[in-house]
Amino acid sequence: MKAIRVHTFGDPDVMHLEEMPDLHPGAKQVLLRVKAAGVNPTDTYTRAGISRKPSLPYTPGIDAAGIVESVGEGIIDVRVGARVYVSGTINGAYAEQALCEEHQLHPLPDKISFAQGAAINVPYATAYRALFQLAKATPGETILIHGATGGVGIAAIQLTRAAGMQVIGTGGTERGRKLAVEQGAHHMLDHRAPNYLDQIQLLTQGRGVDVVLEMLANVNLAADLKVVAMHGRVVVIGSRGKIEIDPRDTMTRDASILGMLLFNTTQEEVSRIHAALIAGLENGTLRPVIGKEMPLAEAPRAHREIMEPGSYGKIVLIP
Repeated sequence: MKAIRVHTFGDPDVMHLEEMPDLHPGAKQVLLRVKAAGVNPTDTYTRAGISRKPSLPYTPGIDAAGIVESVGEGIIDVRVGARVYVSGTINGAYAEQALCEEHQLHPLPDKISFAQGAAINVPYATAYRALFQLAKATPGETILIHGATGGVGIAAIQLTRAAGMQVIGTGGTERGRKLAVEQGAHHMLDHRAPNYLDQIQLLTQGRGVDVVLEMLANVNLAADLKVVAMHGRVVVIGSRGKIEIDPRDTMTRDASILGMLLFNTTQEEVSRIHAALIAGLENGTLRPVIGKEMPLAEAPRAHREIMEPGSYGKIVLIP
């Protein structure tokens, strides 16, 4: 099989497409024929050696979708030929094959393509956990989604609209903002415009927003704390550096700053998340948006593009 391999941490060009021996499932393992692999910002941090450091060499990637090719001893509830998406793998997703544990497999509804299936786990699980398990968002509340045009942002829009919330998003391009409105955002702000958050007061009649999903806290957190409502919550999903804030902005509002990392989620929480996501995929309220499909060999380009401003949907690799 072919797989992307990383032999040293560094820039995107450390990833190379290599020929590897075919995989075979061991006891309580499932072999997946990968039809599409999702590209996430966290993949780039791992490749660069900034966050988790797997043993070298390794195959990148957490998210994938495909067909169950074979199962190992002790697997009872997974059938060969089943369409599935995964919430992690044993050996990496940027490959033609991947080994998974049974709990990492989730049924992929027929109406959802393999490319869309590869766009489910990290974006939708992150958005769901931030909104419902951490911020405890409820119907009728107003949600501000920074970076609403990327994978997590689009997922958050669809989840909030399905739950009866008001959605304000931000995006850096007209194309991306149009996409977000099509996906259900009530209002979209240009985060490249000066003082763009001043519009929050007009849109909320001076009350502010109940929840902020923050994808770039080192840039926005201080300003977020000035637009949250009383008892508002800011969930920090992403950050690329340090920032100085005024703690009084939290004190005057009884506001909360909640940090989250998807890898901290317990297995019980993961099961609940995917039960909700599968229901949304089946009834049509959740529909991953693919911005670009690339051949597996173009993983370096995918890693460059996902970190560029102006995100639009999800990037997936096709083996």
